[in-house]
Amino acid sequence: MSTPLPSSPLPLLDVRALCKRYGDAPVFSHVDLQVRRGEFVAILGESGVGKSTLLNCIAGLDTVQAGSVQITGTDVTALGDAEQAVFRRRHLGFVFQAFHVLPHLSVAHNVGLPLRLQGLPDATRVHEMLQAVGLETLADRLPQTLSGGQLQRVAIARALVHRPALILADEPTGNLDPATAEKVMDLLSAQVWGQGTACVLVTHSQAAAARADRVVTLTAQGIVARDPSAAG
Repeated sequence: MSTPLPSSPLPLLDVRALCKRYGDAPVFSHVDLQVRRGEFVAILGESGVGKSTLLNCIAGLDTVQAGSVQITGTDVTALGDAEQAVFRRRHLGFVFQAFHVLPHLSVAHNVGLPLRLQGLPDATRVHEMLQAVGLETLADRLPQTLSGGQLQRVAIARALVHRPALILADEPTGNLDPATAEKVMDLLSAQVWGQGTACVLVTHSQAAAARADRVVTLTAQGIVARDPSAAG
């Protein structure tokens, strides 16, 4: 295992008193979560408690009713829609549970999209990421010819290709066999500990959560708390 890089004294991600409602129905309230650079945090919780919604709110993909989200010192909740989009493009890597790959682009072009949107060269880095997730022989294939597990690996490679400051991963191993899931967790861990990024992982998998530095639980009351069974 690589030696983690030194952490900054300030959190890379700082969530304070975050509240989310859909109409009159509360999803979660007063959520606090701080994650430092070089830290891997897993969020557990029952289905429907709002784990994926919390990730969307952290990324600025969903609005909140109260509270703040600061990433690398920027209050994401205070930005406008266009500013949030630019911020995500530069600083975040999001692994969506539903993949969200573009059907008209090849595997390589899907993976390289975050780099091209920033005007950065992509060929070498895309090849490296496709090798890392075991898809280098499928670079020219279209998404509709891939299995669910292969699509998940495309999504993971795309999330990591631009070396984001913060990785948000929504059930990244949910469609993978155990051996591939282990390789994906190795890749995420290496990105966090080797590159000094941070990762927030939403998962139902105890095996995936066990790879994290810290495990927290999002309860039905919307409070993020340390999971005592995973403390160590």
